[in-house]
Amino acid sequence: MPHTGTVTKPAPAPQHEELPSKHDRRFGLPVATALVMGNIIGGGIFLLPASVAPFGTISLVAFGVLTVGAIALALVFGRLARRHPRTGGPYVYAREAFGDFAGFLASWSYWITTWVSNAALAVAAVGYLDVLLPLHGSRFWTIVAALTVQWLPALANLAGTRYVGAVQLVSTVLKFAPLLLVAVGGLFSFHADNLGPFRASGDSSLGAVSASAAILLFSYLGVESASVSAGEVRDPERNVGRATVLGTGLAALLYLLCTVAVFGTVAHDRLVDSSAPLSDAVNAMFGGTWGGTAVAIAAIVSMLGALNGWTLLSAQTPYAAAKDGLFPAVFTKKKRGTPTVGVLVAVTLASLLTVYNYTAGSAGVFETLVLVTTFTATVPYLLATAAQIYFLLSGQGHRVSGPRLARDMVLALAAFGFSLWLVGGAGYAAVYQGVLFLFAGVLVYAWMAARKKRVAGDTTD
Repeated sequence: MPHTGTVTKPAPAPQHEELPSKHDRRFGLPVATALVMGNIIGGGIFLLPASVAPFGTISLVAFGVLTVGAIALALVFGRLARRHPRTGGPYVYAREAFGDFAGFLASWSYWITTWVSNAALAVAAVGYLDVLLPLHGSRFWTIVAALTVQWLPALANLAGTRYVGAVQLVSTVLKFAPLLLVAVGGLFSFHADNLGPFRASGDSSLGAVSASAAILLFSYLGVESASVSAGEVRDPERNVGRATVLGTGLAALLYLLCTVAVFGTVAHDRLVDSSAPLSDAVNAMFGGTWGGTAVAIAAIVSMLGALNGWTLLSAQTPYAAAKDGLFPAVFTKKKRGTPTVGVLVAVTLASLLTVYNYTAGSAGVFETLVLVTTFTATVPYLLATAAQIYFLLSGQGHRVSGPRLARDMVLALAAFGFSLWLVGGAGYAAVYQGVLFLFAGVLVYAWMAARKKRVAGDTTD
């Protein structure tokens, strides 16, 4: 029968699950934390200091606000994952609370976020690859490089979740050395004259903070990573929440230190036009170019690791929705523990978007892609936090501990308000493009809902 306002129960698990193989291995707490940190600390920190420099040092205020909001989101996701330890993250929570359509919107929007983020990460990686190889003189080779850094992680995912975890852990460890170098070295090379004006864009203080926070959100996407892959985490009721909070907190601390260091070591007028700000910062600290080259290599490794994790998430979300009949069934196909069709579709769409943005000749490709993902990411964030509020207000004791009701409600309201604020900060153009992406999914939902109804009718007959 059609949905009449009652909560739709998740579909039962398939009777015949794929047998685990040597390529299919569940993540423990260290790898789950590395997945969160690896997805958060991807390309954002290596490029975004230059992206927010036009707003002035007021963007550091935005970073602080964003950190508080991101940790609130992390805590909410941790609590939701404890009650619903299934693969899918925001999709699972929204569907449990509000039914199929809300779950589909969360899944569709998050899916868009993952593959658009992959395109943005590829653009960021090319900026650092240009430090090593002169690519920007050739559009053809720039496109080839961007596509290469997208398909290598996709191949790692197709090899199985065992290799995804290994790549994620190694890349997370490797990226820490240069980031710590920038964070600590910046304290000894900091010059206040490099900071530039506090408010450089001419916007109001609130407008500048909101606009820069919308761009900076891209560097915090990934707080939900462990919850989305909860089905692949060992002891998810315990480890998903711990990995989410631990990974987000460590990433936030490193972000703030690195951003302050870059602002204080690279002159503002140069930082605005930089395509590799952390390389410029290290060169300014130690002189010469060796440090910048080392950071560029580490940045590329970091972005490959982030692409590795995001590629996994781009397949896990439609996989969870497809198991419930809300995405095409082909997305449920797994091989070596990985939803192979989801990986291939996501990397193909990201590749097409990357080629389009380079061939269209549009300026600010990275910023444009980042702002689109800012909007599409907030949709599942809003639905997930609203689901938590619903669970708390509906008095469902099995989902929330009574003594923690007030604290959890404050966290959920803060996370919801924070996500809503980011929608406004994304700007009209990003919201416009994001809404088009989102509404395109309504047609897909209509098709899948009709098919699901028809199949149910045939079964009844």
